[in-house]
Amino acid sequence: MNLKSKNESQVDIRKCYGENHPVSDEYDEALAAHCKNGTFIGGRAGNVLVFKGIPFAKPPVDALRWQAPQPVDDSDGVFEAYYNGKSPIQTEWKTEVASYYPQGEDCLYLNIWLNESDKTPDKPVMVFFHGGSYGWGGTADPMYDGRNFVSKQSDIILVTVGYRIGLMGFVDFSSIKGGEAFSDSPNLGLLDQIEALRWIQKNIAAFGGDPDNVTIFGESAGGGSVSLLPIIPSAKGLFRRVIAESGSVALTFSKEECRAFTEQLLKETKAKSMQDLMNLTEQELMLVNEKVNHINNFPQRDGKLIPLNPYLPYEQGETSDVDILIGTNSNEMNYWIGEIGGIVPYRFTVPVKYENDLKVLNPEEKKRVKLFMRGLSGHSVWRMTEFYNEIMFRLPAIHQAEEHAKNGGRTYMYYWTVPSALPLRKACHAVELAYVFGNLEETIYTGERADEVISDTVMQLWTNFARTGNPSTDELQWQPYDEKGRASLVISNEPHVAKDILQSQRKLLSPLLSRMINPSYASLNYNVPFVRKAIAGVLMTLSGAAAAAYFAVKLIES
Repeated sequence: MNLKSKNESQVDIRKCYGENHPVSDEYDEALAAHCKNGTFIGGRAGNVLVFKGIPFAKPPVDALRWQAPQPVDDSDGVFEAYYNGKSPIQTEWKTEVASYYPQGEDCLYLNIWLNESDKTPDKPVMVFFHGGSYGWGGTADPMYDGRNFVSKQSDIILVTVGYRIGLMGFVDFSSIKGGEAFSDSPNLGLLDQIEALRWIQKNIAAFGGDPDNVTIFGESAGGGSVSLLPIIPSAKGLFRRVIAESGSVALTFSKEECRAFTEQLLKETKAKSMQDLMNLTEQELMLVNEKVNHINNFPQRDGKLIPLNPYLPYEQGETSDVDILIGTNSNEMNYWIGEIGGIVPYRFTVPVKYENDLKVLNPEEKKRVKLFMRGLSGHSVWRMTEFYNEIMFRLPAIHQAEEHAKNGGRTYMYYWTVPSALPLRKACHAVELAYVFGNLEETIYTGERADEVISDTVMQLWTNFARTGNPSTDELQWQPYDEKGRASLVISNEPHVAKDILQSQRKLLSPLLSRMINPSYASLNYNVPFVRKAIAGVLMTLSGAAAAAYFAVKLIES
């Protein structure tokens, strides 16, 4: 295995930090891009030109904290574009390498890679939004470095975008005194993404890109973002195509689900008003974030930017003007075995969430879940895992795809089965990223070097879609997805098209989609049968006073 340790990741990423400065001396015109907000001087890595840390909005600091992004001012200045902008504020986390890069409120920057040896005019543009549960991640993550991508797909321009997350990007202040002046706060990260796309429309021609052929793509929270952007009116016309990896409109919260984050924030800061929060320094915000980041909001179905039913625009044909490629991995949930500390805590956490989610279902829905579970084999935790693979990832993506196709939108689906080498992970969430970017040595999700042949195939499929709206290659004819044929490309060691994968599971659980079951865990109730049985089992192994003491502690904790 070639898996970097946490410490190695920290050291590597921090060595990459630097600050871009104005340029007053002569510069190499071959490395210059003349944009509306300045001329940016990039660097060269082989035949790839790299521009890092280009501002696409005014810094969201001081009076602009927790406000919608503002367009960056025009400028005649000349500036370095050598270093990533800072990562957005977040808790350091072992699988989010960008969290070890310097962080700050001033994080609205983008990076651009292009192959200077390819003279294709009006190159297709692919814009990537990173994942991280809307609370982690950043463009400094080496997984998203674009050199290998544009070296092999030479006519593509790749852009990666930083946006506000967590405490700074997705928090509802409507219940706080003065919160009415911060009405955009539940979905600021999405507004940042839209502002970046506006900047790209105005400036990408300076890099040789075609503003009329922009594909947005992302994974996890990024996949959710690019699924939401087509249903937001202010984003219309800013892109032509969408690739959503392991994310959909289901990765959203209700206003009620967003309440726990606000309450915890007020508790930790002792703030009574928005003015109290605005008075916090950046350093104080970073310290507070350490205490609240574990709760974390997804974009809010506020009825303003995002409809209360985010599937509705797909169902009504409002997205049919864009092409969509969407898919999931066969073992999405296995990713969280590592995230929550191993198989033992995973075996405890999944049943607790499962029993919480079942509480809100009606008798008919519970019957469907029971039939679903009976149709599976193995330990109950693995059957629950498959339930969440379906209800949180695969079925929302299918519904999004079928409604888009039903209304005339060009649609393709994939099903990823290439496994990770990490124990128990299988084809887990995020395992495809190293393949998509061609960064085969980034083994944090794959566990070992990714297969180059599969990577080359996936890059060709993704970029063919970006070029023309059809991902097919000479070797692989990928049929569009529709409600009749339900064709999906199975991405495996031998990629092939299959129809209506896991049909019986889809039919059983699809009626539950309206429940919007998502990864929210901030308000889990631990008074569920699984926990009570676990405590009873422990009590049976204890005697007399020890049992009484144990039970007393549990009562106090509850």
